[in-house]
Amino acid sequence: MDFASYKEVLKFAIEKEEEAIKAYGDMIEKAHIPGMKELLEDLRKEEINHKKLLEDSSHKEIHDHEIHDVEDMKISDYLVDENLNPDISFQDLLIYAAKKEQKAVSLYTHLHQKVKNPEMKQLLEFLIEQEKIHKLRLETEYEKHVLQDD
Repeated sequence: MDFASYKEVLKFAIEKEEEAIKAYGDMIEKAHIPGMKELLEDLRKEEINHKKLLEDSSHKEIHDHEIHDVEDMKISDYLVDENLNPDISFQDLLIYAAKKEQKAVSLYTHLHQKVKNPEMKQLLEFLIEQEKIHKLRLETEYEKHVLQDD
């Protein structure tokens, strides 16, 4: 993937946000546990907000945003990928969603390493941080609900 302009990176990021919105919507439909539905709906809303920010902003919010180091619990890094199916458990749904966020982090990190334009780098740093925040939230839920049971 090569991007010639900031606009191309932005378009790509918006498409990825749309995919995430749909994926979380699909997961909500498959979740049988009320608390999980709420968590997934919160994440879906965050993705909708990211998309709106990317579409509507003058980029001021992105460029003025101070990037923070986000903790990586690495819980899902060592778990087996799960498939999304109607009978998925709460635990497996958390794994699936966390791994999806990790893939987004990896993709944006790869793109960040390839682009030279400072404005594009800044946009990708923002996106990396946002995806890391989602992964942390999912792994925190995993630790709270799954690891406590073990």
